[in-house]
Amino acid sequence: MSFSAAPSSMSPGTLYVVATPIGNLDDISARALKVLAEVSLIAAEDTRHSARLMQHFGIATPLAACHEHNERAEGSRFIARLQAGENVALISDAGTPLISDPGYHLVRQARAAGIAVVPVPGACALIAALSAAGLPSDRFIFEGFLPAKAVGRRARLEQVREEPRTLIFYEAPHRILESLEDMRAVFGEERPALLARELSKTFETLKGLPLGELCAWVAADSNQQRGECVVLVAGWQAPEGEEAVSAEALRVLDLLLAELPLKRAAALAAEITGVRKNLLYQVALERQK
Repeated sequence: MSFSAAPSSMSPGTLYVVATPIGNLDDISARALKVLAEVSLIAAEDTRHSARLMQHFGIATPLAACHEHNERAEGSRFIARLQAGENVALISDAGTPLISDPGYHLVRQARAAGIAVVPVPGACALIAALSAAGLPSDRFIFEGFLPAKAVGRRARLEQVREEPRTLIFYEAPHRILESLEDMRAVFGEERPALLARELSKTFETLKGLPLGELCAWVAADSNQQRGECVVLVAGWQAPEGEEAVSAEALRVLDLLLAELPLKRAAALAAEITGVRKNLLYQVALERQK
């Protein structure tokens, strides 16, 4: 594989999306080091931060800023160099670019321009946390960072309260306790969860507890409110009997029962909500008692 920096008028260059370590520098791959050393330019989220990483590995490739504030406006200059035949690497401050980090707009522009985009896989905090969490990993949903304000955060959590897949969130250390408390309020005290903190770093912590206990544990130890945090929450499991019917389905059923015969109300509620008619009929019988 060649990463020649020499411009070519024959064909465009390649945009390499390169994962960098999230903590332990030994996690960088040999392929990533080769790409970073041989491309013409590295588009970095924070050039000062990435300069230290490049210096550590003896890489002298020039760096240019590509962050959330300039990505859309400055993307054209990277595209121009790629179209001139130069190869460019995209990196974030840590982990895989685009995963709650800048890069989406540059990748989108490159693909729209017919430029090859090649991933160079490596560290990713959400995947690292999931691999060691002991929660179902066959299906999961990544929600990124929750809203900073409590009202927005609660609203977002309510949207995924009955999500059956394992939930994964990123959170800032100064909000981790507030977020866990909101998760406990929305998901319940007993919902299994795990806090993965400072992954691959000296003070790495992976603590799995029901949300009620996890909140208490974090509140009691200020050290657990520091560093980069990933929170994983077990997916919702449908209860049995009347509890198996969602609050919204019960609301619809009650409205219909007030206006229609029981059998007709259950049938219509089933059409509206998708809940089994027989189950709604049984629930309706119980509620009319």
